[in-house]
Amino acid sequence: MVTTNPVPRFPAGFLWGVSTSAHQIEGSAGTRERSVWDAFTDRPGRVSDGSTAAVACDHCRRYREDVALLAGLGVGAYRFSVSWPRVDSPGGLDFYDRLTDELCAAGVRPVPTLFHWDLPLGLDWRERDTAARFAAYAARVADRLGDRVSTWITLNEPAEHTLLGHALGVHAPGERLLFDALPVAHHQLLAHGLAVRALRAAGATGIGIANSHGPTWPASDDPTDREAAGFYDVLLNRMFADPLLLGRYPDGIGGLMPGDVAADLAVIAEPLDFYGVNYYAPTRVGAPAGERQFGAELPFSVRRIEGRPVTDSGWPVVPEALTELLTGFRARYGDRLPPVLITENGCAYDGLDDQARIAYLDGHLRALHEALAAGVDVRGYFVWSLLDNFEWAEGYTRRFGLVHVDFATQRRTPKASYGWFRDVLRAQA
Repeated sequence: MVTTNPVPRFPAGFLWGVSTSAHQIEGSAGTRERSVWDAFTDRPGRVSDGSTAAVACDHCRRYREDVALLAGLGVGAYRFSVSWPRVDSPGGLDFYDRLTDELCAAGVRPVPTLFHWDLPLGLDWRERDTAARFAAYAARVADRLGDRVSTWITLNEPAEHTLLGHALGVHAPGERLLFDALPVAHHQLLAHGLAVRALRAAGATGIGIANSHGPTWPASDDPTDREAAGFYDVLLNRMFADPLLLGRYPDGIGGLMPGDVAADLAVIAEPLDFYGVNYYAPTRVGAPAGERQFGAELPFSVRRIEGRPVTDSGWPVVPEALTELLTGFRARYGDRLPPVLITENGCAYDGLDDQARIAYLDGHLRALHEALAAGVDVRGYFVWSLLDNFEWAEGYTRRFGLVHVDFATQRRTPKASYGWFRDVLRAQA
């Protein structure tokens, strides 16, 4: 239940926003080059409802309507992603030019993410050259939008793109490489570092990354469960945070990566202006349970967190784990941790009167405030997502939006959570 107490007061200048991604909302697939996600959804059985993102939310044609929704919500910033395949198409940057102008005119800060999983078809993160090509693409975007953009995000969730897309094959590009996917992780991190350098050379400031993180809880105090949980924590958290913030991989990982790892780490650890955290839930992990998970035999097993409500995605709702995550990051990384932005936080629930989403967001804002009170330097919070959208391998079966989208008519209808968040922002102002 949502408490009747108002959401606690956040510091002056705290940045409030919402997030989306290009492939999930833009549509207009015929006006851009193809991506690995287009090829993935062409294959029967890859998406739960058999859908594609060819139309999605038709955002490319309806962006003015969506910016008006942002203005009505009262957010200070909009985190969207730039589609690399669209930029590679004639006139592709024109769309982002228009979108950026529309946002600035509405008083909403544009916060572009340069890569949110939609790799141009024909490129491969297993190849080192993709990192260099990403940096060149980042420079092109900065050259066009840099006069109006003061906050940049290089990559979104390289951990999930590596694990789900390349190790387990349940996301695009659908590779089942298991631990042979480690070069994918390294080359994405290298691409980030090269892009930071390219953006700074173009005069950009306010540069960060959006990594997904969550606490890892051992299933028990048994040493085998604790060892498995530690391994999972390295794979999903430390393997992507340590190189950026400490300039090194966790023990035993660096030797598995390709190329001159020491030289690459100097690039990967380019100083950041902020560190973006996407948080959804903690994970309870134990020793292998003698069964295949995600169609593979893994050195750990993900266990259910009992006694918690779950979202329509089956994810447990544990707001206090956000406090645990942030205070844990501060303890682990100390002054190497730059100011933090919560770049994604949200949940899938159906219905226009989405009281469960309101309760979720309310609880997580209170947990975030606890982290600030404990001394964590958090500068902003972005809800995932503005719109119901194409939810990757789940197709259109999961609704994360503050705004309901009827995908047959493209009609937008603000949900109860939209009004609740609007009122929270007015009270904060």
